[in-house]
Amino acid sequence: MAAAGRRDIGDSGNASHKGSRGFLAFIASFDWIQIVALIFLLSTGLVFIYTTGVQVGTPAAALFFKKQLTQWIPFGIILWAFFALQDYRKVHFKTGSILFFLLTTAALVLVLKFGITVYGAKRWLMVGGFRLQPSEFGKLSLILVLGWLFSTPHFSGAKWKGIIAGGALVMLPAFLIFKEPDLGGTLILFPIAGAMLVVSGLKWRWLLLLAAVGCAAFFALRALVLAEDPIPEKKGGAVGENVQVSKKKIVLLKPYQKKRLMVFFKPNTDISNSGHNVYQSRLAVGAGGIWGKGIGNGTQNRWGFLPQTVSNNDFIFSVIAEETGFMGCLLLLCGYGFLFLSIFRTALTATPFGRMIATGIGAMLFCHTYINIGMCIGLAPVTGLPLPFVSYGGSFIFVGMMSMGIMQSIYRFRDTEKSSSRLN
Repeated sequence: MAAAGRRDIGDSGNASHKGSRGFLAFIASFDWIQIVALIFLLSTGLVFIYTTGVQVGTPAAALFFKKQLTQWIPFGIILWAFFALQDYRKVHFKTGSILFFLLTTAALVLVLKFGITVYGAKRWLMVGGFRLQPSEFGKLSLILVLGWLFSTPHFSGAKWKGIIAGGALVMLPAFLIFKEPDLGGTLILFPIAGAMLVVSGLKWRWLLLLAAVGCAAFFALRALVLAEDPIPEKKGGAVGENVQVSKKKIVLLKPYQKKRLMVFFKPNTDISNSGHNVYQSRLAVGAGGIWGKGIGNGTQNRWGFLPQTVSNNDFIFSVIAEETGFMGCLLLLCGYGFLFLSIFRTALTATPFGRMIATGIGAMLFCHTYINIGMCIGLAPVTGLPLPFVSYGGSFIFVGMMSMGIMQSIYRFRDTEKSSSRLN
């Protein structure tokens, strides 16, 4: 009996040891570079959403911090954990990607009719008490469905049917988002799809052609924006009267979109009106110097020169730059650098499907980061794209955390043999 007791104790000890090893292996399976970078970026966002609220001093401004802390980030963490624990290689994940794309497309249709209009744009739907922006979810759903498409041998970027099918999938949400109107949300879909096409095998000659078309489109847009409206023609009618006849023209851009692009192409234009935000944003960035004025001591936001309606979302980088200076901006960019590093190394060790998704997510986050920071310093037009994980807002926090959860799934179920061979 004593021997049997010793065996029972030994078996329980071994089971406990195996259980602890299993738990440690589970913890070690996560990409901790990504996790640390996310914690840093989310914490940075919370700090400056709080300080901008304190500086404004209104109850509504203080509510932004509370919502970010108690609603958007906690729900985002739940979404992150859910997707991180999924095996993205399973059939149900690929099927879910297609259903998700169909669902977001339906939401984009619904928002045009039943959406909430803010500042002349109809972009939001009320869902379960949350005001969500379907176009943000449409970006991720497009990445997932293109990842599924381009990872199949018959529809890779090296084949015409893959390019045509991918183009059709891009144009559907692009058209719907453009109708809201949301020019920034529309244009960002194309570099995402382009990056995924390149990784899926697009030939270099087509890549060069796309680059040429993109350059031509840029200069055509510049000419369109800078062109003056034509003077209506006058034609003679009956004796003694002039009839004014205007040429019918197709309006591609809304007036506010044209003004934003005008400010981008001609800096310091109309700084008292359409160019005010960008001008004040650049002043805030320059005023920060090397070390900044101190957290909570920025004057551009406190005194209302930088509009307080955008200081915690679209132009939060300007607040960070003024209050923490060049060194604070450098630290923030390092946080993004580690995040992109985690995405890049995961893409290198993933299956074709995972590599496509990682490429699309990386392109989406990079475009958001570049455009948001770029519009604060005059290197990109104002588009309203949030700074990932830092700007206030629920929709993109949800999308960003879902994306990072999927990246964790790709990392956890990566091809370790391929990883060792590529890194050696």
